[in-house]
Amino acid sequence: MRVRDLADATPARRDRYVDFLRAFAIVMVVIGHWLAVMITFRDGRLGGEHVLALLPWTHWLTWLFQVMGIFFLVGGYANAASWTSARGRGDGYPDWLGSRADRLLRPTTVFIVVGVAVAAAARLAGVNPELVRLAAWVVAISLWFLAVYLVVVALTPAMLDAHRRWGLAVPAALTVVAAGFDALRLSTRVGYLGAANFLLVWLILPQLGFAWRDGTLTRTPARPWWLFLGGSAALVVLTTVGPYPVSMVGVPGAEVQNTSPPTLALLALAVAQTGLFLLLAGLLRPWLRRRRVWMAVIAVNGGIMTLFLWHMVPVLVAALALYPTGVMPQPEIGSANWFAWRPVWVAACALLLGILVAVFARFERPRGRATTATRPGDTARSAVVLVLIGTAATCVGIIQLTVGGFQGEGPAGVPLGALLLYLAGLVAFWAARRARADTG
Repeated sequence: MRVRDLADATPARRDRYVDFLRAFAIVMVVIGHWLAVMITFRDGRLGGEHVLALLPWTHWLTWLFQVMGIFFLVGGYANAASWTSARGRGDGYPDWLGSRADRLLRPTTVFIVVGVAVAAAARLAGVNPELVRLAAWVVAISLWFLAVYLVVVALTPAMLDAHRRWGLAVPAALTVVAAGFDALRLSTRVGYLGAANFLLVWLILPQLGFAWRDGTLTRTPARPWWLFLGGSAALVVLTTVGPYPVSMVGVPGAEVQNTSPPTLALLALAVAQTGLFLLLAGLLRPWLRRRRVWMAVIAVNGGIMTLFLWHMVPVLVAALALYPTGVMPQPEIGSANWFAWRPVWVAACALLLGILVAVFARFERPRGRATTATRPGDTARSAVVLVLIGTAATCVGIIQLTVGGFQGEGPAGVPLGALLLYLAGLVAFWAARRARADTG
């Protein structure tokens, strides 16, 4: 169905603001990466620079571009709506999680297969292995998000039950625990002690998404203000008096990072942004009623996973096409000339990404919902176990691919271990569908 037809068919009850925030968050993250990560071409060789490492004054700008917390906020809202709807239809947990995972993993699988194949082909063609490793790492670096988000999706029913029972006490408790891990890590300088915050911090924002959906966050006009002002105040204190850096994006070489693992400072930013966007909802919702605006939101959301997964590929392609040929100069980073060329660079990357989305977005288009001859509410225990195994295996595989950047110790640098784990997860999801059908 065309975007225009989808726009015309949008039901009046749909909260378009949720879709807008999802699209806005991903687009901001993509543009932020395009501006921060610099691929260079000097003396016939590709290299890499990071703007945040070279221009410390730009660290404040990450407060505008680091909006991943908003994506998790919207994810909580959408997952709560989806799970509630599934329960109303009589679907069980394996059906629901399998369906949600399918929409995430289909485009991810295509991305991984193409990425590994291209990296292996480059190695076999004699390209410098270090160059291949750098390029493959740049392309795969954003995959971490899928692993965390898939776990958040899998925990949605349990976390939603906790929200219905204890409300905002749940994110408050998670914040206290996350603060404890932060304190332990920073006081001992042992990095792995904060690893739990990769999940804990990103679980807090979906809880706020639940509270947004049921009206808890907007019950009084003062609550969004409290989130915005309280989060902003905490952010300023934590990054000035406290031990956290200003940058909300990882800076190469920095001893303390706010993203690896996520910190209280990053959480404070996300809370402040939550309050701000709730305050802006009244102004932006009427704007989203405009047909062209809504069509743009639908278009972005229609290929949002593809857009996110592939967005670093244009950085490499544009560098290879524009720098060696001299089409685009490489002025000193931070110079006036460099800033003048940034809009051209972003436009070139956007054009290339548009082509990639046109080619690969078909793999994330929703398929017809599978139906099985089962009694409402009937759930095979084996299916539950299998979808949980599928979630765990695919997530571990994705994490390994993120760290290794589509490279490993196999022939031509193929990361066989990570691929086998990921494949095992896909097989487990498939087996869960079969087990569910067998309960009929």
